[in-house]
Amino acid sequence: MTLSIAIDAMGGDRAPREVVRGAVEAARQHPDLLCLLVGQQGAVREELDAVSWKGSNIEIVPADHVIAMGDSPVEALRKKKGSSVEVATRLVKTGKAVAMVSAGNTGACVAAGTILLGLLPEVRRAGIAVTFHAGDRPVVVMDVGASVSSKPEHLIQYGIMATLYARAVLNVENPRVGLLNIGEEGQKGNPLSKATHSMFLKTQLNFHGNVEGAEIFHSVCDVVVCEGFVGNIVLKVSEGLAERMVVLLKQTLGESFGNGSSDERNLENVLSRLRERVDYSEFGGAPLLGVKGVMIIAHGRSEAKAIANAIGVAKRLAEKDVNKRITEEIRAVSDN
Repeated sequence: MTLSIAIDAMGGDRAPREVVRGAVEAARQHPDLLCLLVGQQGAVREELDAVSWKGSNIEIVPADHVIAMGDSPVEALRKKKGSSVEVATRLVKTGKAVAMVSAGNTGACVAAGTILLGLLPEVRRAGIAVTFHAGDRPVVVMDVGASVSSKPEHLIQYGIMATLYARAVLNVENPRVGLLNIGEEGQKGNPLSKATHSMFLKTQLNFHGNVEGAEIFHSVCDVVVCEGFVGNIVLKVSEGLAERMVVLLKQTLGESFGNGSSDERNLENVLSRLRERVDYSEFGGAPLLGVKGVMIIAHGRSEAKAIANAIGVAKRLAEKDVNKRITEEIRAVSDN
């Protein structure tokens, strides 16, 4: 069965070039996939011609307007009717696509998902789940910015949704769930943390307990739950630190080697492997979990590889029918 995925061709710092190339890569990897490139028709066609695309599983869906990174999300959705984000989201809403992928304005994606698609039954708040490289295995952190103010029941639902995502997409059999806090003891933290900790103990989740920020990268848990304000700071600090550490390592070690030496070439190989270990493009994008449909939000700087991987994640989420599982699990918790 062919699955159709809508891709916001105009979203991101490197759009439409890298988005189109990522879609081409995904279309080649998955012949059973139909990639619907949503955007300004002339610009998208030009990029397809640049890579001499002759396949049959990519189509262009026209969208005249683009929501810029600096636009106010809700206002832009209202004023820029027919934007690439809106058109791609409506393709999911009408059933013409099983998922959408965008590297554009995150706020606009969240607004489109919650307003146009709506929330799943029993879901109180949608959240963004980002996958980090952590030790020998990935860890999912949720929420990283969809909502900046949460209640304990929202965080419990984040734990449920992120657990199902880790199980379905990352193949973690029984994900360990941790609550991000300033200490491991159950009585630590602000009122939100204390109340959420008590509620987690009453669930059927594999709850590990509180985890501190440093433990995110030590494979202590497979899922880390936090409110969006804190999660977004964790995300941005982690990205900046990883990028800076690679640069500093290269500068520091490079001072010990002469130009063109075999040691310097070995150093470049090591740094290349290190970049791959901390590269967000390996996981492609972050799902907005809790909405009626599959929406993957990719990094604004995404290149073709990241876009292709984001499309792959969207495909797996749709195939695994994760939204059905989310509805069932959250409804079971609500009934209890």
